[in-house]
Amino acid sequence: MDTAWLMWSGLFSLIGAALFMYGRRQRRGAPTLVGVGLMVYPYFVATTLGIVAIGALLLAGLFVANRFEDSL
Repeated sequence: MDTAWLMWSGLFSLIGAALFMYGRRQRRGAPTLVGVGLMVYPYFVATTLGIVAIGALLLAGLFVANRFEDSL
């Protein structure tokens, strides 16, 4: 196991836990789902580049979802 992989997966899991708790308290779907995704996906990705790429895509998706939700 690579140290960078462990650090990145821990960081994205921590962000995911915070987003999950925020989404549950505010009753918002996008942060809750992205939070679950950020906590779960590191178990299935074996490379550091994959961890960073998927985490960045999930966070970018959250940004887009929030912009779309706020415009409604």
